[in-house]
Amino acid sequence: MGYNAVYPSDAIEAHRAFIARRGSLRSSEEYRTPTNEEWDAFLAHFEKRKLSLGTCARAFGTACIHEHACVRCSLLRPEPSQRDRLTEIRDNLLDRIAEAQREGWLGEVEGLEISLAGAEEKLVQLDEQASAAQTVTHLGLPTFRPRPDK
Repeated sequence: MGYNAVYPSDAIEAHRAFIARRGSLRSSEEYRTPTNEEWDAFLAHFEKRKLSLGTCARAFGTACIHEHACVRCSLLRPEPSQRDRLTEIRDNLLDRIAEAQREGWLGEVEGLEISLAGAEEKLVQLDEQASAAQTVTHLGLPTFRPRPDK
C-alpha cells in the first residue's frame, strides 16, 4: 500500500497538462475568436430554445429532430409555471383522439396518442420535480468523540 500527498498546485498543474494535451489533438481553428456573425448565431440559438412550455435542451447547431412537436420531445424541459397549459394541451389531445376515433381517422389517432404520451410524460416530470423540491434529507447531528491523546 502506498501513500501519495496531492497538493493543490499538483492538481492545477495536472489539469493544465491535460488541457494542453487535449488542445494539441484539436484543430487550432476551434480555438480562434468567433466572428460577430458566429457569436450572434450562437446567442440566437439560445433565444430560439425558449418555448411556451419551457426550454428546449438541444445542442447548439442542431436542428429540431421532432419538427417542433415539442410536447413529444425528450429534450423539452417544462417550466413548472406552465403546468396548467400542459394539462390543457393533454385534455385537448384526449378530445381530439376521441373525435378521430369517432370519425375513423386511424392515422390521426396514432399521431395524437404519441403526443398524448409525451404530454403525460412532461406532467410526470413536473410532478417529480415538485416532489423532489419538497423532499427533506435529514443529515443528523454530528457527534464528537474525545481525542485519544486527552
